Amino acid sequence: MKDNIWLEKWDERYSTETFAYGTEPNNYLKEQLNKLNPGKILFPADGEGRNSVYAAVKGWKASAFDISSGGQKKALQLAQNNLVTIDYQVGELHALNYEKEQFDVIALIYAHFPAEIKSSIHKTLDQYLRKGGIIIFEAFSKNHLDYLARNEKVGGPKDIGSLFSIEEIRSDFPNYDILELAETETELNEGIFHNGTGSVIRFSGRKQ
Repeated sequence: MKDNIWLEKWDERYSTETFAYGTEPNNYLKEQLNKLNPGKILFPADGEGRNSVYAAVKGWKASAFDISSGGQKKALQLAQNNLVTIDYQVGELHALNYEKEQFDVIALIYAHFPAEIKSSIHKTLDQYLRKGGIIIFEAFSKNHLDYLARNEKVGGPKDIGSLFSIEEIRSDFPNYDILELAETETELNEGIFHNGTGSVIRFSGRKQ
């Protein structure tokens, strides 16, 4: 039942003509991709495709997945508008056909999974990244609830279990050389649902 409620939430959010989080990529993602040579990249929980389409425009072979077919529809349209292609699958990660060490980069941008599965998803994704590959991660921290209480427009989960701590990231990705791992304030201006000051965890790491 919970899975159905989760799916309905995202299908509803992506059902309008307006892009819920805009069509521009996340700033941290842009910053990190600019440091790397294009290769194969995976975007979990990619929603309406703003980040995977940006990567494709920059020459990456971009793959993405989400549980929402509504998100996929808009992502493929955005890709078409930008004259690129992305491989976008719909479904839960365990049911998809990714291969071990398939990707050079995995970008988790506001990929907030339910608390009971988020660590297992991270550990599964780790298998799909080649040795020497890079994780790029930005998502709301557990302290973000204080920011959300002051300004609902900043968005993000309202349950602390779906939010992240530095300790959780260290635990979920133990076999990485940490290039950056910090909790920081950021000013978001991403579509309708990410507007205002929030508290985020940023992580960039190279797989050993």
